[in-house]
Order: sequence, then C-alpha cells, then structure tokens
Amino acid sequence: MSYNPNVTLFADSDCDISPQIAEKYGYKIISMPYTLNGEEVFPYESFKEFDDHAFYEILRKGTIPKTSALSPRKYVEYFEPELKKGNDIFYAHFSEKLSSTFNAMNIAIEELKEKYPERKIYLLDTRAITALALVILIEISKLFYEEKKSIEEIIEIAENDLLKHYAFYAFADGLEFFKHSGRLSGPVATMGTILNMKPIISISDDGKMDAISKAIGRFGALDKIMNYIVKLGDDISSHPIFICHSDCPNLVKRMEDLLKDKFGKELNITVVPINPTAGVHAGPFCLGVVFHSKSR
Repeated sequence: MSYNPNVTLFADSDCDISPQIAEKYGYKIISMPYTLNGEEVFPYESFKEFDDHAFYEILRKGTIPKTSALSPRKYVEYFEPELKKGNDIFYAHFSEKLSSTFNAMNIAIEELKEKYPERKIYLLDTRAITALALVILIEISKLFYEEKKSIEEIIEIAENDLLKHYAFYAFADGLEFFKHSGRLSGPVATMGTILNMKPIISISDDGKMDAISKAIGRFGALDKIMNYIVKLGDDISSHPIFICHSDCPNLVKRMEDLLKDKFGKELNITVVPINPTAGVHAGPFCLGVVFHSKSR
C-alpha cells in the first residue's frame, strides 16, 4: 500500500504521552481516566499540565485512586470528528492485556465502521505501557511523517521489529498499590513491604506485566535492572533510552549515572514521569528503563 497522508494518529495517555510530546510527534491523545477522591479525572482534559510531584504526594499520604474503562461513547467522541473530515485513523494503544477498556473500544469501532464504511480504522496493540509504549509511538511517528511509510508497512515493521526489540525493566516501591490493583499478588506485595524486597517487573512479549525477580532495597533494584540491560541490551548507545519514574528524581539521577558509566556519557537518555493512570497502580518511587534489546 502507498503512503496516505490523510491518516490521524492516536495514542492514549497510558503511554506517557503528554500534549507537548503529542504535538511534536503528531498524535491526538485519548485520555485514560482515574477517580481521585470521588472525582473522575481525565489526564490533559481535566488539567493541562501533569504535576507529578503533587499527584504522587497525594498517594504517599495514603490515598489510593481507582482506574476505570472508557465508555464506547467516549471512543466515538474521539474518533468520529476525524472520520467526518475524511481521515482514516491509526490508533497505537497500550497493552490489551492490562485493561478491559478495549471491549468498549471495539464496540465503538464497529459502530463507526457501519456509519463510515469508506473510512479505515487501523489498530496496533503495542503490548506495552508507559515509556515502553512511548518509544514505540515515537518510532511510528518517524516512519509515518519522515519516511512516508504506509500504515500497513508501519504495522508490519512494528510487529516484526519495534515490539520485539525494546525492553522494559522496572521496580516498584509502594507495593500496596500493585496489591490493591491486582497487578501483583497479595503475598508478593506483603512480603516485599515487610522485607524491603523490591520486585523487578518486566513486560512480556504478549503485553503482560510480571514480577520476574527481586532485589533488596532501592539501590539494589537499580543494580538488578542494570544487570538486565547489560545482558539483553543491543547497540545501546545508538538508540534512545527512556527512564520513567513516579516522583523519585534522586533515583533517576543514580540510574542515569549507572547507564553513562557503563555505556558512555553521550547516551541519548530521556526522562518522563509515569502518567497518573498507570501511576495509580505503580505508586510513588517506581522507576523503569526502556532500552533497545535483543528481545523483551
């Protein structure tokens, strides 16, 4: 298929994409909501700038927000204006394994296909979340806007390369948040809290989030993540590295130092805050690293 410029790229806020990043790389944002103190909040609609320090301070004081799926009507509100303009849609979204929201999305898309049969709606499950998804979005943007690849070509490149050769390793400190959300088992979370154990978390090939090992303490967790990067990294210095975190700048600095000491001072490192909807599950003091890898 040939390049079609009349395609609107969508991404969701669970991919750590801010309005500034969205504007730079040509995306429209679908906001994934959370409920805080009884109020439903839509990132970058309910507020324009994400104050990550203030948000994670609220969590530190004991508040545990909840996340919820979008309604089919909300998806229609995002997509239909572009279809009305005569544009096709390409939505690269966070992992289907991590949310029930995609059931509502599919209902909305079937409705829109009946209403706009001449238009195309393309989907790509990045099988990722937070900064791992963000790296994939940025690479997709380059393929579309700079290299003028067709959407079909981009999906093929993503499936055969991008989704297989960027990896994500993280640790979480506030395990009660993972326990509350069901992302980690209760025994794992309780044991981690008592023994100062930090589960090392990865995202698998199929987009699931798993605790794959453990470390003692925050610095031990950073060292463990470095071990994975050294073991699995592929041409690290020639590709971007992303560090995402939930308000722990001192740990970010230490992670940057570890990376630069190992791979060179000229590393292309970008630091982004973990979006609030994903942060509901991660809690404060979560840090993850995305890097080019031999495999996930």
